[in-house]
Amino acid sequence: MHLTNAILHELETPGLSLNERALLRCQLARQFERSSNYEAAEEAMKELWQGVGTRPTLEGLNDETQAQVLLRAGSLTGWIGSADQIEGSQEMAKDLISESARAFENLGQRNKVGEARSELGLCYWREGAFDEARVTLQQALDEFQEPDLEQRAIGLLRWGIVERTSGRLNEALRIYNEAATLFDQVTDDLLTAQFHHAFANALKHLVESEKREDYADRAFMEYTAASYHFERAGHIRYQACVENNIGSLLGIIGKYEDAHEHLDQAQMIVTRLKDNVHLAQFGETRARVLLAEGRNVEAEKTARAAVLRLEKGEELSLLAEALTTHGIALARLEHSDQARAALERAIDVAEQVGDFESAGVSALTIIELLGANLSDDEVSATIEHAGVLLEKTQEANTLRRLATAFRLLVTRAVSAAPDWERFSFKEAVRGYEARLIRLALKETGGKVTAAARLLGFSHHQSLIALIDSRHKELLEMRSPVRARRHHLLEHPKRKRKQAQ
Repeated sequence: MHLTNAILHELETPGLSLNERALLRCQLARQFERSSNYEAAEEAMKELWQGVGTRPTLEGLNDETQAQVLLRAGSLTGWIGSADQIEGSQEMAKDLISESARAFENLGQRNKVGEARSELGLCYWREGAFDEARVTLQQALDEFQEPDLEQRAIGLLRWGIVERTSGRLNEALRIYNEAATLFDQVTDDLLTAQFHHAFANALKHLVESEKREDYADRAFMEYTAASYHFERAGHIRYQACVENNIGSLLGIIGKYEDAHEHLDQAQMIVTRLKDNVHLAQFGETRARVLLAEGRNVEAEKTARAAVLRLEKGEELSLLAEALTTHGIALARLEHSDQARAALERAIDVAEQVGDFESAGVSALTIIELLGANLSDDEVSATIEHAGVLLEKTQEANTLRRLATAFRLLVTRAVSAAPDWERFSFKEAVRGYEARLIRLALKETGGKVTAAARLLGFSHHQSLIALIDSRHKELLEMRSPVRARRHHLLEHPKRKRKQAQ
C-alpha cells in the first residue's frame, strides 16, 4: 500500500516525460495486479492500454518502455481474461508477453526476459498445457541471476504449482522443500503467503492420493501461515482460496461440517468479488465434499452448476475436473449414460489442452464406476487409452488404480460367460491371446523382447513366431526390426566360411 501511494504521488509530479509516466503506470498496475485488484490495474494503464483484446499504444516510447508496457498489458490480459472468462484471452496474453520477451532479449535484459517467460508459463498453466508451462518456467529460471531473489522465488513457486496440478506431487514437494531456504530471505508478505499456500496444497493432495494423513497437520500449519500473510498483504481473493482448500482438506479427513463452514466463507468472498472462475472451482470442491458425505443429489446439482460456469471460459483443465466430478455424481445416481457422456467429455477437454493426467484419471473413473455397463472391447479400449495417457504419471494412487484396471481386464477375459450357440474355443483363445499381446506391446512401446518378458515367454522369438503365424494384425504395433550387427572381433575363419 505504501509503494502504491508513493507511485500515485510521483505521477502527480509536473514535467514528467512520456516514458517516465508510462513506466510509473506499469509499476502501479503491477502493484494492483499483485493484490488481484484487476479493475484498478486496468484503470492504471488506461493512458496506454484500453483493456483485453486491444493493443497498447506504444508511439513515442523508447524500446525499453515499450517492452514494459507490452509485458504489463499481456500479464493483465491473462489475469483478467481468466477471472472474467474471456474467450481467446490467454492466446492474446501470450502474444503480447512473447513480444515483450523478444524486446527485452534485444535489449540484453536477461532478468526481464525471465520475468516475461514466467508470465508466459502462467498462461500455459491456465490453459492446462502443463508440459509447455513446465519448460517455459524452467527457461525463465535460467535467465535469473543471484540478485533476482523475488523473480527466482516466483518462478519456483509457479513451477511447483504446475507439477502439483499435473499430478506430480512428489516433484512439487521436492521443489517446495528446496525453495524453502530461498523464501526465508523473502520479505514480501504476498509472495510468502503464496509459497505457504502452494506448499499446503501439495501436502493436501498427498493426504488424498497417497493416504499420507501424517501430512494433514503440516498442511493445516501451512494454510494458517498463508492466511496470515495474505491478510497482511490485503489479498482478499487468495484468502478465499485458502478457505476453499482448508474446506477440501477437512472433507478429505471426514470433518464435513467444518469443511462446509470454510467453503461458505470462500464462496461469500468470491461472490462479492464477482470472480466466476473461483466461484465455479469452489463449487466443484463442495461437490466432492458432498460426494464424500453420500449426498449425491446435492453433489450432482452443485457439480453441474460448476460445469455450466466453466463452460463460458477457457479454464479447460478446471472444466475437465468439474466434468469428472459431475460424472461421478451421475454414476452414483445410476444415470449411467449421462455419467459416461460427462466423463468422456472430460477426457476430450483435458486432452485438448495436454492435461493427460486428468484425462487418464477420467478414463479410469469410467472403468471403475461404469465398467459393468461396458462390453469387453470397450473396457479394453478404455484401459489401453488410460495407460497411454498416464504413461508418465508419478502419483501412487493413480498407478494403483491403473494396475487394478488392468487386472479387471484380465479377469473379465477369463471369467466372461460365452455365447455358447456361436462359441468357438479356438477363436476365443485366439482373441484372448491377441488382447494380451496387444496390451503388452502397448505397454512396452512395441518392443517385442520386453513384451515377451511381460507375457512370460522364455525367448522373444516365441512371441515373434506367434504374431507372424496367428496375429498378423499386430505386426504394425511392433517397433522396427533392426538388422543384427556382426561382432567386430568375429573369427575370420567363420566369416570366410559364411562367404563360401
